[in-house]
Parts: sequence; structure tokens; C-alpha cells
Amino acid sequence: MLSFLLLNVGLAVIGAGLAAIGAGIGIGLVGGNAMNAISRQPEASDKITGPMILLAALIEVIALGGMVGGLLVVFGVGG
Repeated sequence: MLSFLLLNVGLAVIGAGLAAIGAGIGIGLVGGNAMNAISRQPEASDKITGPMILLAALIEVIALGGMVGGLLVVFGVGG
């Protein structure tokens, strides 16, 4: 029984770490591509910056959801 609990905790921690890594990669790609677009057309920076920030926030929310789910498994909430 203890080994099953440790396996769940280990998988939850790995999942939370992968969520954080994925969010970092996603936000890096969004920011890099936005900077590339702004450098090509500086007059469109106002049209690019807003959606870039919105998309980065949505990526971060998904990552936080993954980390909260992992913490729920670790602390045994809900079952």
C-alpha cells in the first residue's frame, strides 16, 4: 500500500514538473515569435503585444492547473 502511495506521489511530482517545463517552453516560443514579428513590422506592435500577453497567461493557467492537480494527488485531497 505504501509503495502505491509513493508511486502516486512520484508521478504527481513528475507531472507538475513537466507542466512547468511545458509552460516555460510555450511562453518562450510565444514571446520569441512575437518579438520576431515586431522586429519585422514595428508598426504592428500594438496588435501583437495584446494577444501575446493573453496567450502567455492562458499557457500559465494551464501549467498552474497541472501543478495544482499534482499537489491534490500528493496531499490526498478528494479521495
